[in-house]
Amino acid sequence: MAANAIEFYFDFSSPFGYFAATKIKDIGDEFGREILWKPFMIGAALKVTGGMPLPMIPLKGDYSSKDMERTSRQFKIPYKVPSKFPISSQAPCRLIYWMQTVAPEKQEEAILKLYQAYFLEDLDISTPEVAAKVLSTVNGSEEELIALTQDPAMKQRLKDECNLAIEKGVFGSPFIIVDGEPFWGFDRLEQVREWLRTGGF
Repeated sequence: MAANAIEFYFDFSSPFGYFAATKIKDIGDEFGREILWKPFMIGAALKVTGGMPLPMIPLKGDYSSKDMERTSRQFKIPYKVPSKFPISSQAPCRLIYWMQTVAPEKQEEAILKLYQAYFLEDLDISTPEVAAKVLSTVNGSEEELIALTQDPAMKQRLKDECNLAIEKGVFGSPFIIVDGEPFWGFDRLEQVREWLRTGGF
């Protein structure tokens, strides 16, 4: 890992993770920082925090729906509420970690295609078949990718990454770590930019 890299943690079922994924590379490029794309499963963190997915929390769920749509309009990021929400992100996460080992230069494209498939096309990327079909347009065949979602090595990699994320204090999506400093939420991207600009504040 590059010493000054930006660690970007996200869950594929997170709208705010999606919004941030469309912007984080621009911040990295602006300050000459590598982005470490870290897909993980919020569910693993929720078991530690005792929390619930935001849409399922009374009052907060209704507010968050409006906030997601408002954020989409403000930043002109196309977004539609999926018919199935939230979803498990095991399959797409495993495939992205595989992509990192064989074609790291394609991982951003793959991540954004998965997000767009879910939040624009209403495709259930939690299924190995759908996730594989989406990623086959970037790298690999559908049959190969479906098999990889069940590969023991990829299962262990995702488990290890989730455990490491929790050890680092990651509990939501997006969650960004810069120079050891944690930032949670899409609305903290400007703080990330200011931190990088000033060297910390």
